[in-house]
Amino acid sequence: MKFSVSVYSFMQYIQDGRLTPLTCIEKVKEMGFDAIEFVDFVFQKDENPKEYAAKLREEADRVGLAISNFAVGADFLSGSGGDLEAEVEKLKEKVDIAAILGCPTMRHDVTGGIPDRTYQGYDNVLKRLAAGCRAVTEYGAGKGIKTMTENHGYFSQDSLRVEKLINTVESDNFGQLVDMGNFLCADDDPVTAVGRCAPYAFYVHAKDFIVKSGQGPDPGAGFFLSRGGNFLRGTIVGHGDVPVQQCLRILKRAGYDGYVAIEFEGMEDCVQGVAIGLENLKKYAAQV
Repeated sequence: MKFSVSVYSFMQYIQDGRLTPLTCIEKVKEMGFDAIEFVDFVFQKDENPKEYAAKLREEADRVGLAISNFAVGADFLSGSGGDLEAEVEKLKEKVDIAAILGCPTMRHDVTGGIPDRTYQGYDNVLKRLAAGCRAVTEYGAGKGIKTMTENHGYFSQDSLRVEKLINTVESDNFGQLVDMGNFLCADDDPVTAVGRCAPYAFYVHAKDFIVKSGQGPDPGAGFFLSRGGNFLRGTIVGHGDVPVQQCLRILKRAGYDGYVAIEFEGMEDCVQGVAIGLENLKKYAAQV
């Protein structure tokens, strides 16, 4: 396994000006990672996205750091005013950016859910979601880029739903970004969920959460609610309740040997949190 980190992990420092997406690259190299992952919403707003991607690639090449993945938003139900074809075209442009970055994979959302609740559930919109994913991944294949959904956004977060979507798309170029922590947002047991999704993994996020039962009092600032009303707070990999080492063991047994990327969203200092998380992650990986 190789170790990467999402630039999203450094949002504390990016927001207060101590780092930029560009300067994150050298910092990540100094910290001992093999690669860095970019997300589209941190791109400089005053820069042309393709030109900025080229700058990021140039800097990564300069310091000798791979760019492992590009993560972008999407909504095949409500995005682009509900125009599926227009949303697909937007994502094709993101694939072009991923190609400039030189990363082998691109992760995109599929939807945040059905707007204006009607008598529809996941199965009712599955074919539309799959059609969008299929069109994007066919384009990605022509660029040499695999595309992925992630267990993310509540509506398409459960392992059973994600598995169903991947098998409906039915493409060797389409798989999953398996985020071992995110399953908890849908109250899905990480061990069971990672075991189910490991065969589809193109990429992995190591993320940890502190979990408190919704039957107890609200812990206060820093926590958010899972879909089922449990309290979650992001923390350093190894400091929370996600069975990270067991998840790595499951992935290894399934034959996964790609990038494992830290996605830190805790209250702790982000550089310290990422550094401790990498130390723990390397230790766990060596033991499985």
